[in-house]
Amino acid sequence: MLTRKPVSFGFGVIFCLLFLLAPYRSFGADSGAKTSPDYRELKLFRQVMEIVRKNYVKEVTDKELIQGAVSGMLQSLDPHSSYLTEDMFKELQVETKGEFGGLGIEITIDGGILTVVSPIEDTPAFKVGIKPGDKIIKINGEQTKNISLHSAVQQMRGPKGTKVTLTVMREGFKKLKDFTITRDLIHVHSVKKEALDAGYGYVKIVSFQETTDTDLMAAIKELENNDTIKGSDKKSKKDDERLKGIILDLRNDPGGLLDQAVKVSNLFVDKGLIVYTDGRVKDQRMEFRASPAGTHYKFKVAVLINEGSASASEIVAGALQDHERALIFGTKSFGKASVQTIIPLDNGSGLRLTTAYYYTPKGRHIQKTGIIPDVDMKTEVQKKEEEEIAAEDAKNSKKNEKRSRFSKETKADLENDPVVQKALEWLKSDITVKKYKQDNEKQISDTTAMNQ
Repeated sequence: MLTRKPVSFGFGVIFCLLFLLAPYRSFGADSGAKTSPDYRELKLFRQVMEIVRKNYVKEVTDKELIQGAVSGMLQSLDPHSSYLTEDMFKELQVETKGEFGGLGIEITIDGGILTVVSPIEDTPAFKVGIKPGDKIIKINGEQTKNISLHSAVQQMRGPKGTKVTLTVMREGFKKLKDFTITRDLIHVHSVKKEALDAGYGYVKIVSFQETTDTDLMAAIKELENNDTIKGSDKKSKKDDERLKGIILDLRNDPGGLLDQAVKVSNLFVDKGLIVYTDGRVKDQRMEFRASPAGTHYKFKVAVLINEGSASASEIVAGALQDHERALIFGTKSFGKASVQTIIPLDNGSGLRLTTAYYYTPKGRHIQKTGIIPDVDMKTEVQKKEEEEIAAEDAKNSKKNEKRSRFSKETKADLENDPVVQKALEWLKSDITVKKYKQDNEKQISDTTAMNQ
């Protein structure tokens, strides 16, 4: 989820969207529509509506037909555009405070299939083994083919303590698998920390909530005062000089608040563009720049991403990558970079309409392509997962969910996580971000020349 202002859906299944609240007058209909050639198409609509009203097997109201037509119009554009009924629109007015009820997964529609972007750590969906990329084929036995995001959410939400069964297909599965999840209140603690070694720390952002920037600063302050970080030289260095580098883990982070993505990036980037949006309407063209005021950390940063990193986490990774402020490790991110504008209508309903895309500082458009890591570790990650799955199979574990242990840990796992190992190795080296990229480009160039 990516929002410009705190927005909650009142449940633990959330959309990965960037929301903008726009005045209706900015999107008014063209007063000359009746003279447009497209006006002839309205005759077709009226004709079909009249035939349905007179001949359909059950009586239907004009309101039902018109709302159904509007809903279909929006859904035909893309998975994230939709019509919001009065009740649905009211749900978007509730502010997010980092606590909500439900399952704790972020979903989208990918190729017409209901797909998990990422489970949020320590939530019911995460604990039962839901993974990024899982295809949800059924909800409580009902097929999800052609389902809208909102309908999927409505089926998954429910009172705390009740259960919902998701039927999932996953890469590597030979058949569909049911996951029964008990709904609960979702308490999101957005930042977690751990001291790794003298001078080096690990910080994980679970999601971007209202206080993520201040939580991150507090976590870094605590790391600076940690005895492991201080090492044997506890008195000769100032607090802000004890940390030589941190691992910023954004894996399985589905996103959150736009202003928090900007503020977190600003902690490491003290000038220039962080992210911008662009669309057909002038109001949708916005720039978000770093402020030279406030706290700015100078130590080395290694950012970890994977296919569950989306939206706000991609903004941070993209900004730090473009400014050469961090080296990115892991696997390609999800690729969610569209902006949805919430447009209120006169009858209390509204539209959620895709009106823009956001871009990294260097103008990269990452919709569906994602952030490509500087150090691609897909092979190492897959190998480790296969080893752990084989080990679990050999033990015939009753809790074998066929998922990588290191990918579900909330702490850094130096013994089993190859991405953390590689990132820490780079942090401890004398190689800068710029030097690493230059050496990598030279190596690619030399390899290309040899192959020719």
